[in-house]
Amino acid sequence: MCARRTGTRLLMTTVGLLLLLWYLGLGAVSYWALSVLWLSAPGPAETAFLILTVALFGGYLSYRLGTRQLLSSLEAVELPRSHAPGFYRRLDGLESRMGVESPTVLIARLPTPNAFALGSKRNGVVVLDRSLFRLLSVDELEALVAHELAHLEGYDAFVQTLAYSVFRTVAGLVFLLLAPLLLPIGGIARAVAWARGDPASWSRTAFGRLLGLVEGTVVICFLLVTLAVRAHSRRREYAADDRAAAVTGRPAALARALLTIQRAAAPSSGLLSTLYVHTEEDKWTRLLSTHPSTDDRIERLLERARTPNRRR
Repeated sequence: MCARRTGTRLLMTTVGLLLLLWYLGLGAVSYWALSVLWLSAPGPAETAFLILTVALFGGYLSYRLGTRQLLSSLEAVELPRSHAPGFYRRLDGLESRMGVESPTVLIARLPTPNAFALGSKRNGVVVLDRSLFRLLSVDELEALVAHELAHLEGYDAFVQTLAYSVFRTVAGLVFLLLAPLLLPIGGIARAVAWARGDPASWSRTAFGRLLGLVEGTVVICFLLVTLAVRAHSRRREYAADDRAAAVTGRPAALARALLTIQRAAAPSSGLLSTLYVHTEEDKWTRLLSTHPSTDDRIERLLERARTPNRRR
């Protein structure tokens, strides 16, 4: 019995040593790769410019390809002018008052009655659910479209995609810089745990706790950046509401449109969830939401309707 226990402990120690060698080898390879990159890299300013350029270009490709994929998945069709002349007259009036060229208007069967805009003010797309033409009055539909055109004015979706792209690039670079240090630490933690006879306890070793501290710091940084981007998105929603109210002169119409959409909407998920009008009741969920509470938006618009001459 004792011999079996000794053999098991020897086997586990051997496995721990092999894991240590494996992680040390990975750390050495990552250190060598960083050394090669460091020697061949240009100056700090040029390197920063190159990293930023790659991040922005990656964000641009991600946005264009993601937009194309999203629109193709909706099976949306373009709304002909001959089918909705009154709607297009209102749209032409909005274009003349806003810095937006004529967007492509697509009609789709969305999972819930809603609208969203993609693209820029010179090459934009506005997607409307078919039911909106039945649920909303002409004034309400005009106010809702003005809100979406305001997003095109500000390049809102594009800016958020670029922000995430830059952060992902920086996060990947930080991981590469820390890899020669983190990999050996992780290997030592696992080797010690195996030598103790309890492989699952590696995270409770001193090296495991150090690795967990570093990983926790990275997670906190990611969460802070996510909160900042989501907060900016919510501010842009308020700004689009204000812009639509100023252009149409009917903030109450937009408030009624939001209320109708809120009542008709069902909980959604997937690619469209970040673009939809929705209400989040939980405090932490609101912090991570791309849209502010619909109730808050409605109240702001109604307050604006009650005080039309108030400077904002």
